[in-house]
Amino acid sequence: MKFLDLCKVYIRSGSGGNGCISFRREKFIEYGGPDGGDGGRGGDVIAVAVDGLNTLIDFRYQQHWFAQNGKSGMGNGRTGASGDPIILKVPVGTEIIDEDEETVIADLTELGQEVMLAKGGNGGWGNLHFKTSTNQAPRRANPGQESIDRTLWLRLKLIADVGLVGLPNAGKSTFLAATSNARPKIADYPFTTLHPNLGVVGVDNAEMVVADIPGLIEGAHEGRGLGDLFLGHIERCAVLLHLIDGTSGTLLEDYKTILDELDAYGEGLADKPRITVLNKIDALDAEEREFLKDELEAVGATGIMLMSGASKEGVTDVLRALRPHVEERRAAERAPTAEDEEEPTPWRP
Repeated sequence: MKFLDLCKVYIRSGSGGNGCISFRREKFIEYGGPDGGDGGRGGDVIAVAVDGLNTLIDFRYQQHWFAQNGKSGMGNGRTGASGDPIILKVPVGTEIIDEDEETVIADLTELGQEVMLAKGGNGGWGNLHFKTSTNQAPRRANPGQESIDRTLWLRLKLIADVGLVGLPNAGKSTFLAATSNARPKIADYPFTTLHPNLGVVGVDNAEMVVADIPGLIEGAHEGRGLGDLFLGHIERCAVLLHLIDGTSGTLLEDYKTILDELDAYGEGLADKPRITVLNKIDALDAEEREFLKDELEAVGATGIMLMSGASKEGVTDVLRALRPHVEERRAAERAPTAEDEEEPTPWRP
């Protein structure tokens, strides 16, 4: 299934049904009076976050979503049928953005969360509604409310605990394959990963969701390479895992490039907790490892860890270093807010 994280949709709620003008015409009922019913209500357009989806590809093939219109009222006081709503099933982590591509209407980050995108129109009143003591035979009825048309953007930001960042061929996909059941494409050329991959990683009886995104290069925020299109998928992560290729001849430049790109992207990525890992140490001897680690520390890197995704050396230690950041974020999410702690006011007559 193709991965798609941004799409444009056109929605329309249902219009309300018209009210009916009708009078009773029965043989033995004199002055039957009005009996026109009201129109039915139009259907709503609702977005719901559901389980089992991790792409917006369904909206590539169906971009127009129109709810059903309400039916008109009928004689004998019958109200028209209401229109059926239409539900957009989206993955958890989907942002719904207005047509200006800036205004966020809703951010569906929890399973089952829903939001009404367009409300259906109310049905019009029939002439039975207008009957009064001074107007026994009204000949007026209201039309139903019109539908609401909107153009929206859906943007998916994957829900993950750990985000992998680094230059192309830094070993991100190899790390994901070595620690989870995910099977991303691995090859010896740049930009092997063309779309984000998710994997569930276990360590010490705890599980974490790791997101592998395509590699960044210098100038990614200006659109070079694959650009920074996929950085949005790690905005929700608790911690970033910065992998550096230990066999690269431009180690310090590689390190600075990623930091500059995260800072240029914004959205708080540069301020997130980050663990720096020198990868591919299976190709380095002990002296080279220490030398490269000292060089990174000289330019400001702290807490540098050594790892090899291919031989799995040091992988467990890296996972254990990630775990406290993930558990801290989860604990903060479970903590009750001030509003939850407030006791309800007792009822008084």
